[in-house]
Amino acid sequence: MTLDTIITTTRQMVRYGVVGALTNLLGYLIYLLVTWLWLEPKVAVAIMYPIAALTAYFGHAKYTFEYNGYQTRGLFRYCVSHAVGYATSLGMLYVFFDLLGYPHQLVQAASIFVVAGLLFLLFRFYVFREVPKH
Repeated sequence: MTLDTIITTTRQMVRYGVVGALTNLLGYLIYLLVTWLWLEPKVAVAIMYPIAALTAYFGHAKYTFEYNGYQTRGLFRYCVSHAVGYATSLGMLYVFFDLLGYPHQLVQAASIFVVAGLLFLLFRFYVFREVPKH
């Protein structure tokens, strides 16, 4: 691994964290507002999650990974990656909570970090990978 690769990856990891933190904070504040005003929590989550994920897509594409490929391809791969992250989270709950009996709170807390790491790798090498110039 070259020094340039290490610097680029480190910069992307920091930006990934910034975009994720800002997107989740904004989404959470909007969630609190709409549930306080009128909306049932599950409905709020069902509406807010895709909005937050779409917002994060554009933040990651432009800021984190400086993606210059086809947006439709990137967005499709982004959705696939989130499906993998969701399945990973559910799988961890099934194995560690249902089968092994660990507290679900701890499993979910660990899942946040595992899925965030997995998503970073999927975003970097699958969703926002460099598009060859023709």
